[in-house]
Amino acid sequence: MLSAAHDILSHQRAPRNQSHVDPDPTLTPHNSSSRFDCNSVSTAAVLLADILPTLIIKLLAPLGLHLLPYSPRVLTSGICAAGSFILVAFSHSVGTSLCGVVLASISSGLGEVTFLSLTAFYPRAVISWWSSGTGGAGLLGALSYLGLTQAGLSPQHTLLSMLGIPALLLASYFLLLTSPGLQDPGGEEEADTAARQPLINSAAAESKPGSSSHLSLQERWTVFKGLLWYIVPLVLVYFAEYFINQGLFELLFFRNTFLSHAQQYRWYQMLYQAGVFASRSSLRCCRIHHTWALALLQCVNLAFLLADVWLNFLPSIYLVFLIILYEGLLGGAAYVNTFHNIALETSDEHREFAMATACISDTLGISLSGLLALPLHDFLCHLS
Repeated sequence: MLSAAHDILSHQRAPRNQSHVDPDPTLTPHNSSSRFDCNSVSTAAVLLADILPTLIIKLLAPLGLHLLPYSPRVLTSGICAAGSFILVAFSHSVGTSLCGVVLASISSGLGEVTFLSLTAFYPRAVISWWSSGTGGAGLLGALSYLGLTQAGLSPQHTLLSMLGIPALLLASYFLLLTSPGLQDPGGEEEADTAARQPLINSAAAESKPGSSSHLSLQERWTVFKGLLWYIVPLVLVYFAEYFINQGLFELLFFRNTFLSHAQQYRWYQMLYQAGVFASRSSLRCCRIHHTWALALLQCVNLAFLLADVWLNFLPSIYLVFLIILYEGLLGGAAYVNTFHNIALETSDEHREFAMATACISDTLGISLSGLLALPLHDFLCHLS
């Protein structure tokens, strides 16, 4: 959805394209006095629609989501994902498209908090696999949207072609995922595969000793305070990178290149996701305990690119490509190392709650960046 943000907010229609988004729009700047070729609304609007429902879910999750079994959560996530593709694909207005983005946000937020909580019942190495998978999902989404639209497929058909993904999610959960009760959460070896059963009934996870449902409010508060050392740097990392992604990407517009404005935006998103995927898959070879250093470097990235938007001193889009790839590497590394460190340093009794609570970090940072990117967009786009 974020890869399609620029298209969603463009009111141009392509011939024979039933969706209001255009696969290769030749835009007339909405504000002809500005050098940025701005949409009338910032792509941060799509970011907020994509993240605020997730933020609400993650804020409420530590309070009572554990009372709902895993299977209904996953089913709801899959249905919302499919609904989001359909709603945006057949939308004829920005408002309807944003409603589709909200459905995608519900799917993403509920899915993330559910599966991160579920990792508490599996070997700790699953954190690396989870992070690599989410990084790969971002890259696959951005790359497929870029590739299919570049090949001439309309955004409508591109989105509809993604309907197999929610079906694959549900099939992998209900048919392939194995019971956590037969795993050793502290070890690397799996239990005997012949004895494992599909995780259709989540009773094993729900009834495991040490589940977060047995923690008192005082225990939850104590665990939360201990997590702040990891939560605050991750909030800063995601604030900086999504301020860049949804606040500055559309303003980093180069006229001296063969790529249109919409194509430049898609390439930025794809390169960012490539960096995220690479670093989220790097835990086996590179582990970082002091994640605050990654937050500092990401804030330097934000300051540098904001200065370029203001002063326009970078001569080539390819330099921006390299910076965005680096930005993705920092973001992915912060994510995987934060959750890996939490998994190592929390007790078995507290791990499920800690994972569900810490996953609010990225969402909070992204929400703050979207709120600040909207007025920045309006300010810069009205500059002559």
